[in-house]
Amino acid sequence: MIEKKKLERTYKELLEEKLINHLAVEKNLPIRQAMDIYYRSRLSQQINDGVYGIENLDYRYLVQDLIENEPELFC
Repeated sequence: MIEKKKLERTYKELLEEKLINHLAVEKNLPIRQAMDIYYRSRLSQQINDGVYGIENLDYRYLVQDLIENEPELFC
């Protein structure tokens, strides 16, 4: 039987992978740069902490949110 914590961790890892790939496509960035931007973001911390169930939102929405609300990461 899969433990709930392991399942949640796997789900978050897959979400982050989709998020980073979509960010790279949307902003025409190399994957490494998209990873750096994502892991420096407040969004990354919110997903990691499970704040407000944000990890349950669609990755495309989360990328748009990141672009709109953390523009300083793209300078």
